[in-house]
Amino acid sequence: MTQYVYRFGGGVSDGDETVRGNKNILGGKGANLDGMASIGLPVPPGFTITTEMCTAYYANGQSFPDSVRAEVANGIAHIEQVTGKSFGDPANPLLVSVRSGARVSMPGMMDTVLNLGLNDQTVEGLATSSGDARFAWDSYRRFIQMYADVVLELDHGAFEEALEIAKEDQGYYLDTELSADDLKALVAEYKRLVQAEWGKPFPQDVHDQLWGAVGAVFGSWESDRAKVYRRLNNIPGDWGTAVNVQAMVFGNMGETSATGVAFTRDPATGENAYYGEYLINAQGEDVVAGIRTPQYLTKAARERAGAKPLSMEEAMPAVYAELARVFDILETHYRDMQDIEFTVEREKLWMLQTRSGKRTAKAALKIAVDMAQAGMITTDEAVLRIDPMALDQLLHPTLDPQAPRDVLTSGLPASPGAASGEIVFDADTAERFNELGKAVILVRIETSPEDIHGMHAAQGILTARGGMTSHAAVVARGMGKCCVSGAGDLLVNYARREFQVGSLTVRENVGFLLYRFGRHAKGRGAANGRRTAHHHVTNGSGYLLRVMAPHLFDAMRQDALIDQAQHTGVLRIAQPAHGLYARGHTVQRGLFQISVFR
Repeated sequence: MTQYVYRFGGGVSDGDETVRGNKNILGGKGANLDGMASIGLPVPPGFTITTEMCTAYYANGQSFPDSVRAEVANGIAHIEQVTGKSFGDPANPLLVSVRSGARVSMPGMMDTVLNLGLNDQTVEGLATSSGDARFAWDSYRRFIQMYADVVLELDHGAFEEALEIAKEDQGYYLDTELSADDLKALVAEYKRLVQAEWGKPFPQDVHDQLWGAVGAVFGSWESDRAKVYRRLNNIPGDWGTAVNVQAMVFGNMGETSATGVAFTRDPATGENAYYGEYLINAQGEDVVAGIRTPQYLTKAARERAGAKPLSMEEAMPAVYAELARVFDILETHYRDMQDIEFTVEREKLWMLQTRSGKRTAKAALKIAVDMAQAGMITTDEAVLRIDPMALDQLLHPTLDPQAPRDVLTSGLPASPGAASGEIVFDADTAERFNELGKAVILVRIETSPEDIHGMHAAQGILTARGGMTSHAAVVARGMGKCCVSGAGDLLVNYARREFQVGSLTVRENVGFLLYRFGRHAKGRGAANGRRTAHHHVTNGSGYLLRVMAPHLFDAMRQDALIDQAQHTGVLRIAQPAHGLYARGHTVQRGLFQISVFR
């Protein structure tokens, strides 16, 4: 009988040498989780349902044989034994994550469910066992929201709206400001939404929850966004995805907990320096989705950016030191730059994922040369590490550094290059305009996997939220698209097809430039916690990324202050402290350009 489930963690590693580390069977994530556990790194225990089961799932009419259900039950028992918790136990509940893992990295294209195992009884047990009622109810509302979206396929916008209303009613901006009672009331509203939209109560049986999530992850392999990504990256449709079920560890258990995404080297420049972002009291989706403003991983990166919130190196020095040790182990073990997800639960570090990180062509070239010179890889391997199709990125167009430019706002240089086109606010419009031969720039509050077709069609991507490791940043780098993320002064209004910057309104088909300039130039800080751009100096490069309008109107030029950008000789238009002064004028037409360059 074919084995479809393989356990890892807690000193257990199933399978022989033909299975261990085999991405074709375990998927990239499952193989690397087993690999990290086998070399002694702190990995939460779990099990992997193989890619072969994905193929069989579709061949059998999207159903699971009894033998697989028995193997999964054995896998759950393994996690229970290692953690000392029981799945569905009202007193000491085990919670798990259910995540995809194809043999090649497909960031954000398939589904994930976190905090699975919560219901009306286990949430009370979690509150008691953790000693933190707010954490328990926050985890429950996150689970309902994610499960309703991923498994039940309900409109996630309704849940987002309910969350925003809950915050507004209390005068809060951040999710973390909601109290336990606030979150308990929000859970009740979420359950009401599920009943109204699904026609049935939210599932309370934890085993039903589990199989619903496993089926949804396998189902996401055939989602439209996954099909588009496979087509764009020449990934065969019969490869399938694995499913990884793993004990939950929590980064949202207060100020001693955190979550983050990091690279062992800079994926934009190839610099041999740790690179990444983290958030205190958060779960992983908060970092990649741009829900909150991430903080820098290292003190050096924070100081280069002129940011005030402490880096992880400063706020959690002992955990950071352990993380740095793990970085070195992983890069040596896999002999490549690694993209890592991690969680800190009450000062305990846990590794959730490692994979070869996506990088720009420039970074790929430098990393390959540096690793060959250090003896980590051979010269032949270094040559093979460079995708010939990506070399055109080294010839990306840039803006003339001597050209005058009117600065509107700043963002993070997520992916290099330059592009021009009409602005659009959704992926479908971007794709439609591209088919008509129009160049477009996709502007979003933040991107999601559903935007993949529009990101591919666009010449460049601009987001109001998200950091250097957000979905927009990672996917754009992999595509070789120019991207500016976290331009927090942008107030995007999808309904009106426009965004605002201070008193300036920019509507669809109106343009501006995104560019990087001014080595070591000092940016103007964010106005408040809602502004996620921070007018940063980028990690490693020291170049400031700005957004500007190339040909606005005389009134703006008359009221702006022209000064000399430090160290560059580039003229720019300075802004008053309250934002770009344009006397309420609305730009009606223009060309939108985007550029990131040195």
